[in-house]
Amino acid sequence: MKMIIPALLSILIIASSAFSQAKSNDSVARQISVLKAEKTITIEYDQSGNTSKLLAVAENFSNYEAKRSGLIAMNFAAGIIYPGNALQKSPERILVTFWVISKKPRFAESHDLRIFVGQEVLVIGNGRYSARARENMEYLNFEISREHLAAIAIESNVRFVLGDNEFTFTREHLKTFADILMISDVPTVK
Repeated sequence: MKMIIPALLSILIIASSAFSQAKSNDSVARQISVLKAEKTITIEYDQSGNTSKLLAVAENFSNYEAKRSGLIAMNFAAGIIYPGNALQKSPERILVTFWVISKKPRFAESHDLRIFVGQEVLVIGNGRYSARARENMEYLNFEISREHLAAIAIESNVRFVLGDNEFTFTREHLKTFADILMISDVPTVK
């Protein structure tokens, strides 16, 4: 018993030396307001499921790129779903979903994602694909690491290939990534 107590104390001291201080949904909402991102970023709490959703919806990609790819329009959303009404730690991965409107499916056969950041190519891989044919909608879901999104957000010219089609993130798209990263950052306290 004498050996167990010092060992448990050591573990508690080590564990408490670096922990995250939770970020409440109220704090998240204030940060959204400070960034003046209310038009693109929302925070919602579902009391019945005891979950929160931080969601950023971006503007459409250029009409030129959409038409060149045979699309009517395309945009994306980036988000995080977490338990409770406080973000306990910075998420390692963020869900990015491309919403595609087209008269016929364009990404059913090929829906891998490669992002060109400076001289580096980030191979994200195949996403989860779903379609609603009656609504002319396709959804491509990817989990992208926080590290990769940070690299994307700091660049000024980021292209990507989705399936066989090339697109460019606009300045507003890159700001959306930077904002969602900043808002979802939960500082660790030592």
